[in-house]
Order: sequence, then structure tokens, then C-alpha cells
Amino acid sequence: KEKTLAIIKPDGLFGNYTDVIKKIVLESGFSIPREMMVQLNEDNVKVFYAEHSSKSFFPSLVKYMTSGPVVILVLEKVNAVYDWRALIGPTDARKAKLTQPGSIRAICGLDSERNCVHGSDSLESAAREISFFFKETFP
Repeated sequence: KEKTLAIIKPDGLFGNYTDVIKKIVLESGFSIPREMMVQLNEDNVKVFYAEHSSKSFFPSLVKYMTSGPVVILVLEKVNAVYDWRALIGPTDARKAKLTQPGSIRAICGLDSERNCVHGSDSLESAAREISFFFKETFP
């Protein structure tokens, strides 16, 4: 089984989508071995999203991700990274509403920034991101 990281972003919590998202996750065959709610600060966000630091949207991403608490989930199942990315849909929730109306971002996201959830994009990213929040390493 693979592990991947999911983050329910501030808009997901403010919109009371946490239980809906967790239900979809479990119904899709994932287990949730680790979970925590945390309020990120600017330093956390800048390190976590470092690969986006040169992009124009970075300052608003930092502001958004520090605007309220987030729920960090470790998801586990065979093919976890790919299946979670497929389940959440396109980065831009507006596109998700058109092309994948059943996806999580279509259900609770608003646009490309306020898109409700984060998903690791590879096994390498998943391992780095999980250890970022849970101080664990995975083989």
C-alpha cells in the first residue's frame, strides 16, 4: 500500500466540508492512519510550498493557507497518490465543476486558489509532505 498526503484547506473547514471529504475518502477505499488539525503559520506554508515561491500567486497562497485551520490527513491504499489526485479533480475548481462534477474540488472548491484540498503529486512528494507534518520517514 502507498501513503499520500491530503490537506483540507481553510475553505474546506469554513464550508463544513471536512466530514463530507472524509466520507468520500473512506468510501473510495482509503484508510486514514493519521490525522490532525493545525493552524499553519507563514514559515510553515513558505517551506511546504517552496516550489511555488517564484510564482505570482505565492503571496496570496501563503495568506490563504494561514487564514484558518487545516486538516492534515495521511491516506493509505494501493495506488494512493494517483487515486487521490483523480478523486480531487483539476486544480482549478471552476474547471473541475465542468469536467469532473463529482470530484472533491467540484463539490467544495471555488477557483484555482480556493480549491478545498491539497494532494501530493508523486510518491516522493508524499513522503516529503508526510514527514513535514508528522516527522516520520517512509521507505
